Amino acid sequence: MRKMFRGAAALATAAAALIALSGTALGQPADAWAGCPDGAVCIYPQNQNPAVKPTHVFYSYGAHNLTDQYGNHWVLNNQYGGATANLCTGSNGAGCGNPIAAKTGVYADLTPINSIRLNP
Repeated sequence: MRKMFRGAAALATAAAALIALSGTALGQPADAWAGCPDGAVCIYPQNQNPAVKPTHVFYSYGAHNLTDQYGNHWVLNNQYGGATANLCTGSNGAGCGNPIAAKTGVYADLTPINSIRLNP
């Protein structure tokens, strides 16, 4: 009887651990896209393809200056409600290119990019 109880306890512990980890990958929320949290815009390391773990995560609207970003990077806009993002050649959100729509991404050369702007 005692062996059966220990076996059932071990099975229950393993099942609880599996349930706790399902819906998340390494502690990420279920609504994260390639490690980019819901509501954020993320930049990934140079030449990381596919995008797995971002190096930069932005939540607040407005311009964010970038430094030391060269070569090709994934930029994912995981915002919602139609919010867009722009890659800009100037500092503080100047000289912006076409908007990146919500729930989409681009694989872009960030060498000429000096800022990213998040728009409501």
